Amino acid sequence: MAFSDLDGLYELVKSRRLDSARIHSVRDLTRIHLDPHYSLIVAVDSDGGIGPMQADTVFCPAYELGRFAIRVPLLEILCSGAIPLAAFDMLTMKMAGVGAEIVHGIRDELKLAGYGDEFHLSGSTEDNVPTKMTGVGTTIIGLVKERDFRPGSSQPDDMVVCLGLPKSAPEDTVRTDDPEIIQQSDLRVLLGISGVHDILPVGSHGIGYEAEAMARDAGLRFVAEAGCRLDMKKSAGPSTCVLASCRDDAAGLLSAQINAPVTLAGKMSTIN
Repeated sequence: MAFSDLDGLYELVKSRRLDSARIHSVRDLTRIHLDPHYSLIVAVDSDGGIGPMQADTVFCPAYELGRFAIRVPLLEILCSGAIPLAAFDMLTMKMAGVGAEIVHGIRDELKLAGYGDEFHLSGSTEDNVPTKMTGVGTTIIGLVKERDFRPGSSQPDDMVVCLGLPKSAPEDTVRTDDPEIIQQSDLRVLLGISGVHDILPVGSHGIGYEAEAMARDAGLRFVAEAGCRLDMKKSAGPSTCVLASCRDDAAGLLSAQINAPVTLAGKMSTIN
């Protein structure tokens, strides 16, 4: 790593002259260019009114909430091609009881992705003011090589495949052990398949919105598959499914190696 580049970055930050060439948004991520070869990637998410507390709108066990709360930024970091460096949680309740169960869930979801007790996790709780509603904020910082950054890497004629099904509360009962949502084990397989280009977790805007964003980032056009039974507008809540743009041969491997449902959503096409 060129220290002169980091020295220059430090001076830009110090003088408040850091511009969009060095720090900018990519989808729901923030990308901070450290030098010509490496970037920091920051992903965040929040949950409010979902949990086991008195004033929550949607009930969810604290442990499950913890797993889902860290799942979204974790998937965003991993799908971008970055390697997680550290995770942070912000809880709007005291640590004892609900807070501890949420943190337990966060830690277990990180372990499922291969980041055990040695991985840095820290955060903050509200131990001064009594609260009646659950609130959780999560952040993950990752590091990526420029050549490994996936957003915008889709190619013309790529298949766009959806892994998992879109589900969200309160319409659906969303569980971490649901075989119809993508799991960390599925994602590890997906990341290792040659011919897979861009990968994008689906959020509250739905599959159609995310597929169009994936295409736009690559200067392409998304063409939905005729007769596709996926609800393109349905929220996927805590990223219960992800989209992958890939070659034909890679698309065939996904059905054989991924446990979650695999559905052809469409194709990438050039803009006429």
